[in-house]
Amino acid sequence: MNELHLETSPYLLQHANNPVHWKAWNAKTLAQAQTENKLMLISIGYSACHWCHVMEHESFEDEEVAAVMNAHFINIKIDREERPDIDAVYMKAVQVMTGRGGWPMNVVALPDGRPIWGGTYFRKNDWINALEKLQEIYTQNPETIYDYAQQLHEGLQTISIVPKSENKTDFDFTILEKLLEKWQKSFDWDFGGMARAPKFMMPTNYEFLLNYGHQTQNQELLSFVDLTLTKMAYGGLFDTVDGGFSRYSVDLKWHVPHFEKMLYDNGQLVSLYANAYKLTQNPLYKEVIEKTLNFVEKEWLTNEGSFYAALDADSLNAENHLEEGAFYVWTTAALQQILGEDFDLFAEVFNTNEFGHWEHGNYVLIQNQPLTAIAEKQYITVEFLTEKKKNWEAQLYAIRENRSKPRLDDKCLTSWNAIMLKGFAEAYKATGNSRYLDIAVQNGQFIIQKIWSPEGHLFRTYKNGIATINAYLEDYAHVIAAFISLYEITSNEQWLTYAKQLIDYTFDHFYDKEAEFFSFTSQQDEALVTTHFEVEDNVIPAANSVMAINLFRLSIYFNHSYYEKVARQMLQHILPTIDYPSAFSNWLNLLLHFSESQNELAICSAEASDYLKKLNSWYTPNLIVAGTDKASELPFLANRFVKDQTLFYWCQNKTCDLPETKFEKISIRIRS
Repeated sequence: MNELHLETSPYLLQHANNPVHWKAWNAKTLAQAQTENKLMLISIGYSACHWCHVMEHESFEDEEVAAVMNAHFINIKIDREERPDIDAVYMKAVQVMTGRGGWPMNVVALPDGRPIWGGTYFRKNDWINALEKLQEIYTQNPETIYDYAQQLHEGLQTISIVPKSENKTDFDFTILEKLLEKWQKSFDWDFGGMARAPKFMMPTNYEFLLNYGHQTQNQELLSFVDLTLTKMAYGGLFDTVDGGFSRYSVDLKWHVPHFEKMLYDNGQLVSLYANAYKLTQNPLYKEVIEKTLNFVEKEWLTNEGSFYAALDADSLNAENHLEEGAFYVWTTAALQQILGEDFDLFAEVFNTNEFGHWEHGNYVLIQNQPLTAIAEKQYITVEFLTEKKKNWEAQLYAIRENRSKPRLDDKCLTSWNAIMLKGFAEAYKATGNSRYLDIAVQNGQFIIQKIWSPEGHLFRTYKNGIATINAYLEDYAHVIAAFISLYEITSNEQWLTYAKQLIDYTFDHFYDKEAEFFSFTSQQDEALVTTHFEVEDNVIPAANSVMAINLFRLSIYFNHSYYEKVARQMLQHILPTIDYPSAFSNWLNLLLHFSESQNELAICSAEASDYLKKLNSWYTPNLIVAGTDKASELPFLANRFVKDQTLFYWCQNKTCDLPETKFEKISIRIRS
């Protein structure tokens, strides 16, 4: 065994028996590199990553490769999910050096950590040749390497700085029209999403498009979001048998997934489908919510109320070999045997044909037309076909459960748990299912009791009863957002108090007054080779964009002008840098909060919880609501409650109308 057997990360433990002398990233390892003046080989991946497993099998399990690596390098394995800070810094370097990124990511760095070479997946011989050449240059002509390292380091420091804008604008919303005009050229009007492959879901993009389309009554945008959500729900990427989404599809039609399932994707997508369901009442969206949360509860929810991180892309096939997608795919022969006389109808619904074929006679189940169209063509009722579909899925589920399941990543990551908590909260708003409320509150209590230290900081990861690694801005941002969601569904002001405590902690330990953004790592942590300010939204929205929206919302609840000022400053700096809106869509959601259609509503009534439940079931992205059934000290509600009266305070930009007593009138204002 190498030193990774001392770790708890499932990804690191997967490499514990490699002949490579892997070490973890820690002070002892970094000091050894300096003392021995050896190059560091930093290899980064995650447990559900298919190509990480491929490179491990081809290279890291190979004695010849290990001999080269062990002779010349300090070899460090990193789980990117545990250490997103290290991953972000070296990913920037790889992107600068190669023009692309991804995992596995492999970087060679000087003993002081400055990168000099890197890439993603390498075949065995290419890997050996590259490492031997690097070691030769380092030994015989080190000055060229040091010169390059310095130039690259200076470049990385430059691109880490977000340009500051002194334009104190009131925000001109014509910027959205210009950005959308450019963005729409990339829309795929056949299958939804962007017209390129591989195809990632990017939930934040569709949250913005749904929000903007709703507020501007842009039916074209709303139709595009509906198309995208419908096509994603039809199968392939979405596991129609048992719920849950895979990480992305390799094709344009959301068909063949990269089969790993990640907690953060499913949490965000549940929130997205919940918001879309509020607006449309589309039963397909509700089905996606219910199936996905059933999957999450069954496979990832722990007895402590936390959520596990992921399921692997690979599982054991019939020959007992790890194979991507083996758990999920079907052959025609197997389906015919299971379904009997139903097979032909099933094949039309789930495309056991050229459209649904993946490879080697395997099919990934996917619809390409609504059940209403199929029912009409087959002269059957849609109710009959819907019931058939449910029964088929139940049959396949029972059989599939006897297969070897994908490997589980059983660590609990703080930000991902918070994202999933928010998904349960939004699903409760949309459906009224109290089970979702219970799970959301349970997870919030887990975060408070197990993740939040007595010293005031959060931890990043939790496993086997132990919380470790000082949390990153991403963790604080999403926990704060989750706690705000818990307030919205419970009216328990303690959740807002917790959110404010964490916001104030981030100001003390993450906020850079010079940059006017929050750094990704705490100022208490050991500095990396460059400072990282995460501002671009990706498959998870940027930590700074989430923080800025948190600041805006809490500025309303606590009447806190400084919070709003910082959120406004951050947005002012970001807007001039936006070239492609998909990488800044969460910032554009923040921009909508500064529009004239943004409102606030205070409900003071013995029946406040009933009114809130009704309001929560409506799609109101431009409305911040607070409610109380007693006198409250929350600044937004203070001195507004009057016993035995029902009062609604409608406000805009902190200016409120006289209280209204009729909910019907408030309802008209919301829906107008």
